[in-house]
Amino acid sequence: MLHEFASAQSGSFTSQEVISWFRRHAPGQATDHTVRVHTRGASWNVGDRAQFAHREPFLTRVDRGLFRRATAAELEQWRSKGAAEHSARAALSDDEVPTGRRVGVSPDAPPKLSEEWHTEANVQASLVTALAGQGWRILSVANTATKEHGIDVVASLEGATAGIEVKGFPSRNYADPARATETKRTSPSTQAGHWYGQAVLAAMRLRGKEPAWRSVIVLPDFPRYRELHSQTVGSLAAAQIEVWWIDQHGSLLMA
Repeated sequence: MLHEFASAQSGSFTSQEVISWFRRHAPGQATDHTVRVHTRGASWNVGDRAQFAHREPFLTRVDRGLFRRATAAELEQWRSKGAAEHSARAALSDDEVPTGRRVGVSPDAPPKLSEEWHTEANVQASLVTALAGQGWRILSVANTATKEHGIDVVASLEGATAGIEVKGFPSRNYADPARATETKRTSPSTQAGHWYGQAVLAAMRLRGKEPAWRSVIVLPDFPRYRELHSQTVGSLAAAQIEVWWIDQHGSLLMA
């Protein structure tokens, strides 16, 4: 049942979301503690999954209480290097989190969750992974697959909270499988302008609603977005709105 839940997720999810799903779909069949234990046990990069050594993992632990589906490359790496080595590395990472302004994954890492690295779900997943690696505490992550309303990612570091609006870059084709062979009438460049405007408006609203927070926009690093940012950088700075960039390898640049 945990595998069924995970298969329906396109981005990161919390252990509380898993528990809530089990309460609705399997009431009385598993305690909250059991669900948490199995969620950790299904993750290849936790410190100790000896209890589940006979089962192949299918999740990646992004942060405490935050998970996503493991990529094929991650599982292949887990198989080739062995569970013991990964467990040792994960145990160290729990207490020794690397720091730095630019973090991410190996340049050889494949795109996450879909073929296009720049979808909103993939950009969000890369962002959450990068922030967790830099020591940020992930407080909430919106479900992009269901177009959940609210702030896309809320994270905190050293007493400061950031509300983050995430955008992808438009594809030339529709995401809907039924229309996968169709080409969009609106060009990606034009649509990117609309999405950029939506992100700026959301960041401005957050600035008014939560003035003590850092208001951040995260974008995939495309020339069109860089152009739009250069045209508005002064206004954004005056409004105390930050723009961060994600590249195709999952690296995060805090401009």
